[in-house]
Amino acid sequence: MSHGQHRFNPQHVAKLLNPDRLKMLPPEQIVDALQISQDDNVADLGCGPGVFTLPIAKRTQRTVYAIDVERQMLELLQQRTEEAGVSNVQTVLSDAEKIDLPDQSVDKVLIAFVLHEVGDLNQAVQEVKRILRPNGNVLILEWEKKETEMGPPVHHRLDSNELQQVLVANGLQTEVKLLNDNHYMVVAQ
Repeated sequence: MSHGQHRFNPQHVAKLLNPDRLKMLPPEQIVDALQISQDDNVADLGCGPGVFTLPIAKRTQRTVYAIDVERQMLELLQQRTEEAGVSNVQTVLSDAEKIDLPDQSVDKVLIAFVLHEVGDLNQAVQEVKRILRPNGNVLILEWEKKETEMGPPVHHRLDSNELQQVLVANGLQTEVKLLNDNHYMVVAQ
């Protein structure tokens, strides 16, 4: 079964910034799980309009790389960072399977609702490992593989056990937490 056929449509961006969704996935609390320090470089992979990028940027004085395949999303994010007076975000137009960042360039990586869209999951995980410094952490958010009222169709979703197996096979230690009925998060290092 191939993932990756279902790309998020940038025209649906309002959904990502919808208050109900933010209540269900409170960005501040989620970002807490990454334990970002002032000295951390962070990559937000598949940043979209920056729901998580902005809270991340406020926690570090270093650069936050906001990576997305959609130029439109990055332009929107740029606008939002300017409005928020945030100056340490650098946008990167790039694909998760070939991240346009040097080896070992970041301490933390956030990947929110991106991996189910990726064609080659192993390749994406390898890329994340490549850009991560030793002892770095990765926080992954995904939809649990079940029917829900919203979110991607169930056959596009990524089962938490399946994702965990891929991460472990790639040499990462993982811990899975359910955030609510629909979403889970994986902390890996």
